[in-house]
Amino acid sequence: MGQKESKDRLSKADLELLKTSTRFDEDTIIEWYRGFKSDCPDGKLTPKAFMQIYSKCFPTGNANEFCDHVFRTFDTDKNGFIDFKEFLLAIDVTSSGKPEEKLNWAFNMYDVDGNGYIDLMEMTKIVKSIYNMMGPNHVAMDQFESPEARAEGIFKRMDVNSDGKVTKQEFVRCCLEDRKLIELLTPHTAT
Repeated sequence: MGQKESKDRLSKADLELLKTSTRFDEDTIIEWYRGFKSDCPDGKLTPKAFMQIYSKCFPTGNANEFCDHVFRTFDTDKNGFIDFKEFLLAIDVTSSGKPEEKLNWAFNMYDVDGNGYIDLMEMTKIVKSIYNMMGPNHVAMDQFESPEARAEGIFKRMDVNSDGKVTKQEFVRCCLEDRKLIELLTPHTAT
């Protein structure tokens, strides 16, 4: 019986970690936890369930590919599912984080292979997934520019030293200097 009760409750250690690592207070954390457990009774948000939730935010587009990238970035321990701590830490950064925090998070999403920099192929992959997610009628996307051309233009602007790699520093600096770039590269996440 004690085992069941502890599984339905957030541990004191996890609660303390989330209180110190996020901008949420205890009541808000517990409220988020209840909602998470309601949607994921076993405490594991799977890629499929994540996609179902996320794609509701983009009904005119295909969010599948972009969801894969967001899921990968949320799943910090790379075990194939998102637990509550990973979920809330990511929600905190994407909804309340400072621009630098959001951009560091976004960089990790763009760095598909996790090698510490973004190459043109990775940039193209993410930009294409954003185009697909936004759908054909989204006004923020330039109808006359292909995602490949858009990715190449962004990449050239970011690759300050022209070495074919965009570092986290180049990515963050370039985005902080260009508001439109931030809006394109960090589309609103589902919360």
